[in-house]
Amino acid sequence: MSHVAQCFLRGILVAVLVLLPAVLLPGVSQDVAQAVTLIALIAGAVVMAEYAAAYPGLIEFRDAKPYNRLRFAMLALVVLVLTLFQREIASGQPGSLSAVAFWLAGAFDFAFSPIRMLALSLPEGLPIAHLINVMASASLAFVTSLLGLLGFLAAMVLGYWPSKGSTFNVWINLPNFDPTKGVDVVQRLERDAQINVLLGVILPFSLPVLLHVSSLLVQPLTFETGLTMVWGMAVWAFIPISLITRGVAMYRVAQLIRAQRRRIAEEEAAVPLPARSAYS
Repeated sequence: MSHVAQCFLRGILVAVLVLLPAVLLPGVSQDVAQAVTLIALIAGAVVMAEYAAAYPGLIEFRDAKPYNRLRFAMLALVVLVLTLFQREIASGQPGSLSAVAFWLAGAFDFAFSPIRMLALSLPEGLPIAHLINVMASASLAFVTSLLGLLGFLAAMVLGYWPSKGSTFNVWINLPNFDPTKGVDVVQRLERDAQINVLLGVILPFSLPVLLHVSSLLVQPLTFETGLTMVWGMAVWAFIPISLITRGVAMYRVAQLIRAQRRRIAEEEAAVPLPARSAYS
């Protein structure tokens, strides 16, 4: 497949992902459908332009497959699972997916869990059934994202990322990272990796607090429509896992650079020094 065809396919897949919940969920108004279609076209065009450009832009690890493919598959799976769950709820005929979601909601219903904190951050006066729906959707999105993270870790351990025998260009895959600035590049990569992993761990607990604080200033989010429920829970679950994935990837890159430096030092040490002249 040519490079142009690959860029076009990526843009189409992103646009389809944005449109998927609005197509499958019932009760989506025409105005909302038009707005979602516009957003899907913009998102697809941005991704297509990013991958078609000769120089790196906003998307990281674009030349280190299958990193972005795994992240896209993770997000697509979360959105699809949430959409099918909300479709079952709207139809009034819960199925096996609903049973799993409600069981997960009960399993995560303990003190200081991110699922319960998210439900407690919603405005008062909401029906109990809606709060249970929020907890079930959040639990489903959270577990699905965790499974995606485990899949990425397994691919990295098994050697599928970075691919064996391939070169890793820091400038192309990390366009916003300046290797010539500050301290040693390996130390900076390891520090940024630790920050990303820490943020990924903290965000599921801090986002509900920020949501509760923002409701004092603007209209609070209630996730009462199926579309807002799908994208709200998908973003809440995917962003922290994506940060952890980015941190793990940056730490892996630091290890690769460190190993490359070690190999170069060993090769230089193995080269014999030239024999001294008799007149020296």
